[in-house]
Amino acid sequence: MKKSIIAFACSFLALSSIQAQAADLEEGKAAFETCRGCHSAPNYSNAYPTYYVPKIGGQRAEYSVAALKAYKEKNRAHGTMKANAYDLSEQTIENIAAYIQANPGKKSPAPARGNPANGKELAATCVSCHTNKLKDGGNMPILAGQHENYLIKAMHDYQAGKRNNPIMQSMLNGLSEDDLQDIAAYFARQSGLSVVE
Repeated sequence: MKKSIIAFACSFLALSSIQAQAADLEEGKAAFETCRGCHSAPNYSNAYPTYYVPKIGGQRAEYSVAALKAYKEKNRAHGTMKANAYDLSEQTIENIAAYIQANPGKKSPAPARGNPANGKELAATCVSCHTNKLKDGGNMPILAGQHENYLIKAMHDYQAGKRNNPIMQSMLNGLSEDDLQDIAAYFARQSGLSVVE
């Protein structure tokens, strides 16, 4: 039952994903300079947040557009990101997202502490939406190669209702801390996302 709900949700989201206007990569690169200080530094973290800044190089443009709009509209909590996205135009968001997708950088799987074999079993349903293929997945983020501690923080936020997504909250409901660690280890050890060069 869960698999059919997820398949339907992924299909719906893929069909309703934002259709990108013609994006300008050079404009996206110029606008990304503000982002570069955090998202182009390998394993960058500071006092806040207490997790690594997420890798976004090679991320689906549709997801980056959705994320930037959520920060702009204050539907996603992160002070720095909300401030940076506040005055971005729709076209600038499209340009940045296209630039991010077009610049995967050097891919290197992140080290992780959990059990990736168990994580693979637990994440069998996750990969139906969180695929590495750019043409699939609509505005669902690619998770492969993401920092383990960022993934764990995101899953905690969904469980606690700090990130509002009923599908994700349902999927993560009842998973233990070890389960979350193993899922994060599975995705972190895959080749995928990178810092933007």
